[in-house]
Amino acid sequence: MYDLSLIETIVAVSTPPGSGGIGVVRLSGPAALKIARALFRPKETKRKFEPGRAVLGSIADPGDGRPFDEGFLLFFKAPRSYTREDVVEFHLHGSPVILEEIVRLAVRQGARPALPGEFTLRAFLTGRLDFLQAEAVDDLIRSTSLAQAKSAFRGVEGALSKKIATLRDGVIALIARIEADIEFPEEGRPASKKDYADKIDRIRSTVDILVRSYEKGKALGEGVTIALVGLANSGKSTLFNDLLEEPRAIVTPFPGTTRDYLREIIRIKDASFLLVDMAGLGRPSSPVEREGVRRGKKIAAESDGLLLLLDGSRRFSAADGALIESYRSRRIILVLNKTDLPEKTSMADVNCRFPDLPLVGISALKGNGLAELRKMIYDLFFHLIPADEIIVFRKRDKLLLEEISVRLLRAKGMILRGRPIELAAEEAREVVALTGYLTGEIRADDILDDIFSRFCIGK
Repeated sequence: MYDLSLIETIVAVSTPPGSGGIGVVRLSGPAALKIARALFRPKETKRKFEPGRAVLGSIADPGDGRPFDEGFLLFFKAPRSYTREDVVEFHLHGSPVILEEIVRLAVRQGARPALPGEFTLRAFLTGRLDFLQAEAVDDLIRSTSLAQAKSAFRGVEGALSKKIATLRDGVIALIARIEADIEFPEEGRPASKKDYADKIDRIRSTVDILVRSYEKGKALGEGVTIALVGLANSGKSTLFNDLLEEPRAIVTPFPGTTRDYLREIIRIKDASFLLVDMAGLGRPSSPVEREGVRRGKKIAAESDGLLLLLDGSRRFSAADGALIESYRSRRIILVLNKTDLPEKTSMADVNCRFPDLPLVGISALKGNGLAELRKMIYDLFFHLIPADEIIVFRKRDKLLLEEISVRLLRAKGMILRGRPIELAAEEAREVVALTGYLTGEIRADDILDDIFSRFCIGK
């Protein structure tokens, strides 16, 4: 459990584990500057620790006074800091030994080692961030693509929080109108059932857009899964290695080399894709191949999209046609491979049979056509996110938004069926409470633990 008092001063290394050119140790709390003074020796002895100004100096053990590193101290005075407390950062050489020693010395001077996410927790408790912004900080840190980072940063800036606040204001206005119609029916014309239904529909529309954005959030966070599908020896593993730009899969001239599946992440522009190479589909010649084909079909069925490889050095077969037909309802790119060999199946042949499916010709062996294929993968499989679109990344938030939508729909149904309007107002009040759970205005310790314990120590 987190200690929610803000009395203690906490300390942690804020840079990732391992050696590096620079390492940062952060302190936050009422004694941060006092502890820093005990450890830090400014080069200019009369130099004051002015907020927001870097001071050059050395770090030393107060016990013997012998310095063991040189760097900068930065002081951020409350409330103009990340946590809205006094914060001190030491920017030194990134040796784990040095950074761990500074933490040890700071603890000896009265600080406490920070728990995972405790700096951000304090930012939440002091009102600098709400729950949604705190979650976005973690999403930003864990971003696997530039697109996800940009979207998460909009959350840190409060884009989703502002959207929820607007939604909440709309529901409160709806409650106020209902209560006015109940308490003072003689002072104005009560709203019609249609007026109420329209107001609720407008609010629900905003909520449902946010709920649907969760799938985009998953795609940004986890990467779009693309399965390489094709008959045995169509060149899937060679293409897999080409797109990864490393020899990850074993490649031989013999059919059936890939018996299981391989998964690796590739990046194209600002997006991540989880690429899956699997056993060739077709008639297996052994129990091992049969199991590989079974697993391959399952992966293909669960993937976000498919690259379906055809062998241009072989005549187009009934098996090729059946394979394409079995997946043509999916998001798919037909890839005519081995265009460097004498042609048995041409681009025109395939395009004539399947004019509605995107098609590209490549030579996985020679690397021809890969730039065009990468562009097609990005354009077709990656859901382009407009710069101003707000994305929901967390399942917790999605579930709360879904509950809000259900409550609003229930209130609308009560009004249209002529049920007592007080019941609809009660559903609307539950919606206001749910928005409080989203932003953290209504909170429980178990929610705090769930959100902040996932953070890295030092953030």
